[in-house]
Amino acid sequence: MEEKANKMSGGSVCGLIWKMGLPMIVSMILQAVYNIVDTAFVINMGEEGVAGNLALTFAFPVQLLIIAVGVGTGVGINALLSKSLGEGNRQKADRTVGNGIFLGLCIYAVFLLFGLFGARPFIAMQSNGDAFVTEIGTEYLTICTTCSFGAIGFTIYERFLQSTGKTLFSTIAQISGAAANIVLDYIFIYPLGWGVAGAAWATVIGQVLSLLVAMFFHYFFNRELGNGLKNILPSAKIIGEIYHIGLSAALMQGLLSVMMLGVDLILGTAENADLIQGSFGIYYKIMQFALFACFGLSNTIISVLSYNYGMGDAEHSRACVRWGIANTLIVSACITVLFEALADPLAGIFGMASGTGGEEIVGVVSLAVRIASIGYLFMGFSIAVQGVLQALGYALAPLVISCLRLAVFVFPAVWLLTLSAGAEGTVWWAFPLAEVLTAAVSLFFLRAAIRKKLCPMARETAKLPQGSVPLKNSQI
Repeated sequence: MEEKANKMSGGSVCGLIWKMGLPMIVSMILQAVYNIVDTAFVINMGEEGVAGNLALTFAFPVQLLIIAVGVGTGVGINALLSKSLGEGNRQKADRTVGNGIFLGLCIYAVFLLFGLFGARPFIAMQSNGDAFVTEIGTEYLTICTTCSFGAIGFTIYERFLQSTGKTLFSTIAQISGAAANIVLDYIFIYPLGWGVAGAAWATVIGQVLSLLVAMFFHYFFNRELGNGLKNILPSAKIIGEIYHIGLSAALMQGLLSVMMLGVDLILGTAENADLIQGSFGIYYKIMQFALFACFGLSNTIISVLSYNYGMGDAEHSRACVRWGIANTLIVSACITVLFEALADPLAGIFGMASGTGGEEIVGVVSLAVRIASIGYLFMGFSIAVQGVLQALGYALAPLVISCLRLAVFVFPAVWLLTLSAGAEGTVWWAFPLAEVLTAAVSLFFLRAAIRKKLCPMARETAKLPQGSVPLKNSQI
């Protein structure tokens, strides 16, 4: 326990954020690998490739929702565990672990029911009467939802490891599943000829493997946390505290699903709707690399800042805010440069689909990447600020930021640009515009939070006699 405290509260905050953040970045990016690998293999199937890409695009909002609810719950678990450990409250930390497992089971039950009864209506709502796309999309989505226990369980156990600083273990677990997904995608889709269903089975098997590896690391190496069965009994107080932070995080992530579905439906009204919708589905999966990289550092900010804020350490808390945002901007700037330079090769991954539809998609996706990546620096800033606000106990402000960048600013802009001539070349400007406007609002929330939360703590620390230990935040 002492080792944990020294790691999270001492030394260089910038170095700690990079040390913990890089494995989290890799882990989060690998979540995007599942979807982009599925899409790359499916669209290159031949004559069915373009239809298969549409099926995956229509199913993607629900996949995002599974990630959103799991990750949002995990963020609440992570923040509460880190804060409890910072306060030295081992019993509360153990109860948080047990209640996290209980919540994971409940979440899976919901998506199981959706997969059994809601998959077909959801796909049919978007497919404009295309029976083939509806059929293969329903099959894909049903498999992904009814077997979603791997994805949901992994997001829970991953947070157990991250909250104690063992981010490398969570990354190893994520890599194991992603590698299996790539290999199985090829085997199931091509030699076995399972098509879109093969992509679904490869995804869920990879997710289950990640869960099993994460569980192994947690139960054998995560000694800071207890795992008694009695801790699984639901506690309204613990669950309430998890979702005080986690609910807003789940809603924030869930807005990705809402945005994907909403933009899909708007684009469905445009000329060349199939081309634009198919291109958007591919672009958005490519963009997940940038988005999830920023989320990786945002999650690091939550872990480190929650711990030091719980300790009442004003100096390290302020340093975490400063370096967390700076490092996120560095990462997002690097991704922007990379995407601008590699837009054509990235789009070319999806270029072997047969027919002119595949060739047109490559050109539109390349243009989309070049235009939309202009806003990634502003996106990185907003996501980093969300992490700061979550760590400091804010629930509404991070949600407002997500609503702005994923709905309020995006939908009107996409709708207006869809009405213009050549929408496949102009609609992508809606995304950087939304990011710039959201970053301005995020700056306002950040300055207000620092004044309200960290400045008073710094003044309290300054009043202490030299050499005194700061009070834990729960005692201030």
